[in-house]
Amino acid sequence: MTAVAEKTPTFDCRADFADELAILARADERIVAVCNDSVGSSNLVKFREEFPDRLINVGIAEQDLVGVSAGLANAGFIPFVSAAAPFLTARAMEQIKADVAYSGRHVVLCGQSPGMAYGELGPTHHSIEDLSWMRAVPRLQIVVPADPLETRSAVRWAVESGRPSYIRIPRFKVPAVTPANTPFETGRATRLVDGADVTLIAIGTMVSRALEAAASLREQGLAARVVNMTFVEPLDVAEVLAAAQDTRAIITVEEGLVSGGLGAAVARVVAENRPVPVRMLGVPTFAPTGSTSFLLDHFGLNAAGIAAAAREALGRV
Repeated sequence: MTAVAEKTPTFDCRADFADELAILARADERIVAVCNDSVGSSNLVKFREEFPDRLINVGIAEQDLVGVSAGLANAGFIPFVSAAAPFLTARAMEQIKADVAYSGRHVVLCGQSPGMAYGELGPTHHSIEDLSWMRAVPRLQIVVPADPLETRSAVRWAVESGRPSYIRIPRFKVPAVTPANTPFETGRATRLVDGADVTLIAIGTMVSRALEAAASLREQGLAARVVNMTFVEPLDVAEVLAAAQDTRAIITVEEGLVSGGLGAAVARVVAENRPVPVRMLGVPTFAPTGSTSFLLDHFGLNAAGIAAAAREALGRV
């Protein structure tokens, strides 16, 4: 009888976000959750039941969502602002800029269901611009967890940070990729696989796909380094420069626009310090309507697409 291969388990990081937030809230009365009629989609139902006076629902009013949170921070609370990423970042940009970042308030902005997680709802609900927009705001830390362990670590880190931050919480399930006891430090990336031919720098939902691509390239005789660049801001410049020095090309992989996100951040460091070929994989324009899996395949954001980009980049060296 032929053995059936076990399927790699996957996890909904929103559940880990909510669980860790509740654990921290039990120990710290300053922690509050603020949402925009998104209690269910943020997995905050249990939080509301346990802390009914510490969940504030402003309704579908994102500007108020962020403004109220800045006021709470000013009063000594630590607000976790939880809302769908496309609406949190687009509708409340002025408040994020002025009330949170410019004012230096300890507000944790949690963008739920980013990227193309709302596939069938179309371009209005795709959150592919958020990393570009958030990178343009000074003083704002940007974190993109890759799996449940990193999600929990990011929530704990955000409480201790004392500074404004934006955390991307994925909607569709992802496998665990972070080794146990991996340090979670501001601006620090994690090298998951080493290699001397090409470096795959990925974030969030793309990290597991980069690992799959590296395995495929290994079978073809190419040694791919895989870096989980958890912080888009501040970027781990040392890890990027090491990739530029040790390998012949760099591929960046993100579930977002390539014009201003991870790829743009990496390309700037490389161009200014040690030029090597850089290929940026992501979304080049408004994404069409379709399932998330269809859209990711459409833009080559899968193991085959990443491996092909790596071979192409190496062919140009």
